[in-house]
Amino acid sequence: MQPSEKKPSVVFSVTNCICHDQRVQKMASLVTGLGCNVTIIGRRSGKCCDINELKIRAIRFRMIFRRGFLFYGFFNMRLFFSLLFRKNDLLVADDLDTLLPNYIVSKIRRIPLVYDSHEYFTGVPEIQNRPFVKWVWRTIERSVFPNLYNVITVSDPIAEKYLSEYGIRPITVRNCAESSKGIKSYTRKELGIEQSHLLAIIQGTGINADRGGEELIEAIGMTNGITLLIIGSGDLLPLLKSKVKGLNLQDRVRFIPALSWKEMMRYTRSADAGLSLDKDTNLNYRFSLPNKLFDYISAGIPVIAGSLPEVKKIVEENECGIIISDISPQEISNALIKVRDDHKYLNNLKKNAIHASEKLIWDKEAEKVRSIYSSLLKI
Repeated sequence: MQPSEKKPSVVFSVTNCICHDQRVQKMASLVTGLGCNVTIIGRRSGKCCDINELKIRAIRFRMIFRRGFLFYGFFNMRLFFSLLFRKNDLLVADDLDTLLPNYIVSKIRRIPLVYDSHEYFTGVPEIQNRPFVKWVWRTIERSVFPNLYNVITVSDPIAEKYLSEYGIRPITVRNCAESSKGIKSYTRKELGIEQSHLLAIIQGTGINADRGGEELIEAIGMTNGITLLIIGSGDLLPLLKSKVKGLNLQDRVRFIPALSWKEMMRYTRSADAGLSLDKDTNLNYRFSLPNKLFDYISAGIPVIAGSLPEVKKIVEENECGIIISDISPQEISNALIKVRDDHKYLNNLKKNAIHASEKLIWDKEAEKVRSIYSSLLKI
């Protein structure tokens, strides 16, 4: 692109807090690097939104309603008019809950649309026992998806599922982490943690039901010599905090609010092991490749995970962790004891994780993304 040419304008839309959505941040930064003017539209959610570490233009809607039908209805209405009256060259809908207004505006304005499905949305656990809500989202998906041309998603099983349902196979772009080699970890002294303790971590912006949080707390209660960091946000946190208090584990379980990725990785790189304990209770979890899995590998720490197919495949192929057969307090405790007591085994897993981090890195996934956007924007 010549210096005198006008930069293409690209808008990403997402319903959650922009500050902690790693995938949107990485995608937006990549497209900015292609020479585009990028805007991210999201929601205002807490003090973190006042600090713009992204260095990318952000529009954050203030929402009266925080969740449920009214939240999604009003958000999508505001998003529709915001997109309609802006001159853009490309729209990006992040997940099904922003797809409809993006699709309608792309047709009205005759501009291309990219749909980035971060998960198998109609398979998420929060809507499985809510038939009307699931019907609404499924209806939107069935109405729009067959008419899409540019679709990406996070794992091959989700891509194959969409292929079987709609005859369109999205391009898989995994949520591999950026390199964290230059990020300085905290010392045990700085964290105030016993030097002899194994330090475990579980992280995420969706610490919700069926993600093993309750079983993990119980496992810590029955296992000595381990300190646990829980970093992030989610619906289950009040219950987990109550459980920690009930088991009198406040000195060994610490809750840390959601952080920027770089700050979070300072804690992650300090840990000895990372946990990913999603249960096989719904299609979304079964097909998932969570951010935290790749964050742990980037940090060079072993993974303790349940036997979800895609997660198991990554861990076993790279020999960088322990797969447990059941998300139960006893199984989690056994895995923690194994890495706590067998230092040689732990060090081998760490070496393998470091080796895996050189392959499972965002730079390699980004090559596919550059190709998609360069083609659409003709740059």
